[in-house]
This record gives sequence, structure tokens and C-alpha cells, in this order.
Amino acid sequence: MTEPGRARRKPSHLSELTDVYGFLDQVRLRPGVWVRGGSLLHLESVLFGYQAALSVHGIDEGSDFSTGSQGPFADWLWTRLDMRCPSALGWAVEIERAAEQAGKPALEMFFDLLDEFCASDHDAQLQPGPGGQASGADGGDQGWTSATDQPRHDVG
Repeated sequence: MTEPGRARRKPSHLSELTDVYGFLDQVRLRPGVWVRGGSLLHLESVLFGYQAALSVHGIDEGSDFSTGSQGPFADWLWTRLDMRCPSALGWAVEIERAAEQAGKPALEMFFDLLDEFCASDHDAQLQPGPGGQASGADGGDQGWTSATDQPRHDVG
């Protein structure tokens, strides 16, 4: 169902996608096609495969996602979920736990958190680590860039 104020988007061919956020837009549009049973562990595995394919082909996208407890999204999430230290179980497990406690589908909570992450100044929230880089970041601009340039709705 289309949310009020949002234009109905259509599925894109994989060759039209330019980054992980374009791919995640497709997952949001048709989750049953991409994520078996709405499991964030399956989504995390798909994103791992995406990153592996980029690496094999020598492409450095500077993604906000890493598997497990690393990367800009995970670093932001630990603070957002009021966790004192990173979870060894990873972002997918912790979002699924939080969703179960909230009585909300995990995939829905993931996209709400993703929208919040993208709207935040998440680079400024990361603390400098060794070498002056933000923890989990490669030092580059890790901001939201959507291949479709679609406006995001407010998380509410």
C-alpha cells in the first residue's frame, strides 16, 4: 500500500540500481521477493553477498552496512537501541529482538530505523578511532544517496 504523500514506485531491473540503497528500495517495495520470511538474518546475508560481489569486482562503494556488529549503520544502531557496547550477534539479531519486544514486524522496524539513520547526521555521532577515522567508517562521506532520489517519509 502506498503511504500518504509518497508516490507509488515501480520495481526496477537490477541493472538500473547504482548502490545498496537502490537495492534496499527494491527490498522495501517487494520484501517477499528478496527476504524469505521477513528475516533480517536473510537480509543481512543478502547484503553480505552484495558486498562480496563488489569486492570480487574491485568496487569500493563505501557502504554503511557490514555484517555483524561493524559499520556505520551498526555503530549508529547501538546508540539508538541504548546498548552500551556493540552486540556480537550483529544488527540483524538486535533489530529482530527489539521488534519482537515492540510487537512489530522486524523488516518494518529495520526500514523505520534505516530511514531514521539516513535522516540523522550519523557521521557526526561516530567517535574517532585509531588513525582519526570514525569507528566503522572509511572516512568518506557515508550519507544517504538513493539511486531513485525518492523522498523519505518521517519515522513516526
